Amino acid sequence: MTRTSSPPWDHAVVTGGAGFVGSHLCAALLDAGTAVTCVDDFSTGRRENLAALHGRPGFTLVPGDVTAGLAVDRHADLVLHFASPASPADYLRLPLHTLETGSLGTRHALALAHDHGARFVFASTSEVYGDPQQHPQNERYWGHVNPVGPRSVYDEAKRFSEALTTAEADCHGTDAGIVRLFNTYGPRMRGHDGRAVPTFIRQALSGEPLTVTGDGSQTRSLCYVDDTVRGVLAAAADGMRGPVNIGNPVEISMLGLARLVIELTGSASDIRFIDRPTDDPAVRCPDITLARDKLGWEPLVAAEDGLRRTIAWFRAQQATA
Repeated sequence: MTRTSSPPWDHAVVTGGAGFVGSHLCAALLDAGTAVTCVDDFSTGRRENLAALHGRPGFTLVPGDVTAGLAVDRHADLVLHFASPASPADYLRLPLHTLETGSLGTRHALALAHDHGARFVFASTSEVYGDPQQHPQNERYWGHVNPVGPRSVYDEAKRFSEALTTAEADCHGTDAGIVRLFNTYGPRMRGHDGRAVPTFIRQALSGEPLTVTGDGSQTRSLCYVDDTVRGVLAAAADGMRGPVNIGNPVEISMLGLARLVIELTGSASDIRFIDRPTDDPAVRCPDITLARDKLGWEPLVAAEDGLRRTIAWFRAQQATA
């Protein structure tokens, strides 16, 4: 169990708050009694992700691009910087915007936190480890990243943001921390965002073949979004600088995931193998010793349970389309 259940903040700013993880963070903070200002330019986030939050006391939506600055008048004591295209379909479509969000956007979010004396948490990613040569990956591993490959616009944006966050803390004393998120999934993912879980679920529910890249032996570690949110808020409340891995240490192959989704959906879909993307990591699994020892955090939702909840959400969306 996570030690911190009630975040000690009056007002939080969440950049990228209309995104998949960001919208769940906004909801969790509001549920805990924290007022939330959500900032999003809707380049990849969706207004429907915030539908249940509009009208709730303490929730404010500020449409805006973090690369142009952050204008938040109300004093904030927490800034969660989650703005960034995060799926391959998005960052390959928006390469320069992804890099600018990780540079200018991070700089502006850090400046806001510094000016307000707020706690700052940067949402980094397991992609900073690239195609890892250490397995599982702990926070001391420096990674194996192709700096000019197609994925570099995302990988290097996050790596630069980590360096910027660290320099800001060192130079200006900003209370800043870094969380590295691993393969989060759950409701509000987009079916066409290019990530394996929503792609497989969409295909299975539509009776299409599930497209597995390569031979499907590559692995990922899937963390349900509720667990990820608990981990992020635990790191924020602890005051740790990090980086700290937030993810599920249980691996699954992409072929195994495809077969599990077919089983859980009851689909008659078969599996079709397609070319594997350039620089696609062969393995991905977090060492969460630091999160367990320092934060008292570990994931609680098993893959089958989380996938059932996600499938149910996709079915409901399909029924109302």
